[in-house]
Amino acid sequence: MIERQNYLKIKEHLKYLDEVLQLNPASVERYRFYLRHLLLWANDHNFRNVQAIRPTLSAYLAALPGKEGKGTLAGASQKKIIDSSKRFFRWAKSAYPREMNSLPVAWIDTLRLSRQPQVSAENVFVTLEEVQTLISVPVPENNLALLRDQAAAAMLFLSGMRASAFTTLPISGVDLENLTLRQWPELGVHTKNSKKATTFLLNIPELLDPVHRWDAIVRLALPASTPWYAPIAHTWGDQCLSPDEPGKTRSHALQKRLEILFSLANVEFKSPHKFRHGHAVYGLLHAQTMADYKAVSMNLMHDSIEITDSTYAPMLSSDVQERIAGLSGLATSTPSDELESFLNKLDRESQKRALVFIAGRLTE
Repeated sequence: MIERQNYLKIKEHLKYLDEVLQLNPASVERYRFYLRHLLLWANDHNFRNVQAIRPTLSAYLAALPGKEGKGTLAGASQKKIIDSSKRFFRWAKSAYPREMNSLPVAWIDTLRLSRQPQVSAENVFVTLEEVQTLISVPVPENNLALLRDQAAAAMLFLSGMRASAFTTLPISGVDLENLTLRQWPELGVHTKNSKKATTFLLNIPELLDPVHRWDAIVRLALPASTPWYAPIAHTWGDQCLSPDEPGKTRSHALQKRLEILFSLANVEFKSPHKFRHGHAVYGLLHAQTMADYKAVSMNLMHDSIEITDSTYAPMLSSDVQERIAGLSGLATSTPSDELESFLNKLDRESQKRALVFIAGRLTE
C-alpha cells in the first residue's frame, strides 16, 4: 500500500516542476513515470524514513525486469530514476524542512546505480549503404506511398531528425535549394523539449534525388502547412495525397511503413531513430576539425559536444579492429592547443571514448 503522504509530496513536486521551473509538459510526464518507481519502492514507508528500507533503491531497481519482461531494467533507465529521486528528495528537504529533518542529506548523496558488470553492445545504426539499398527498390510511379517512404528513408539519414519532428515538419519548413530544415515549434514541428533550430541536410546527391522527387510532388498538390511526410488516401486501389491532418500516432505509422520498405529491400529492419544514429556516425567519421565535430553536434540539436560524443562516437567493434590494425607505421604527431584544451576538460570516461574516435581519424 503506497503511503498517501508520499503520493501527495510527489504530486506537489510535479506541480513545482511544471509551474515554477516551467519544464516542458513531456518532461514533467517523464518525471512522473520515474518517480512512480520511487513510490512503489517506498511502499508504506514514509519518505522521511526511507534510509532504513531494504532492499535499497539501487538494489530494487537492479532487480526490476526489463522491456517485455526480458532481462533487467536498462541501466540508463535506472540512472534516470535515481537522478529524479535525488532531485525530489532535495526539493522535499527544502519544501518540508521540519517533516523531512530526519532524512540525512548524506543519504541522498549516496543514491547511485548498483555496481553491475559492463555489457558490451554493438552500436546499431542505419548505414549509407543500407539507405542506398532502400531507395533502389523499384517502385511503380503510381505507388505514392512507397515513393514517399523512400524519400523518408533518405531524409531521415540526411537530416538526423527525430521521428516525431520529421512526421510533423511542414512543407514550408523544407528548403532543399539551401539544404535547410526549419525545425520550429511555431510551424507545428514536434521537437524534443520544444527546442527550435534551423538544421541542415548532408549533401549526398544520390540520397537527395528521392527527396527532391517527393518534394516536387507534395509542393504541387498540397498547401505549405501540410506535413512533408504527407498522408495518402486509398480509394479503390488508387492512391492520392491527402490534405487531412495526420493522426497523433504518426510516428508509429512511419515505423510500419519503413518496415515494409526494409522488407522489400531484403534489409534487416532498423527503427526510424537508427537513421538519426546513422546520420551522426556518418558526420562524425567525416569530421576533419573540431569545428566540424561541433557542427554535427549542433545539427543534432544537442546542447553540448559531450552529449554527442557519449551517445554517438562509439564505433562498431569491427571498425575499431580495422582502424587500430592500421595504426602501425604512422608518423607521430602532437595535438593542437585547441584539441589539447578540449581533451583536458573531459572526464576520464569521455577521454577514453575520444581516444577511440581519434584513433579512427588517424587511419583515414
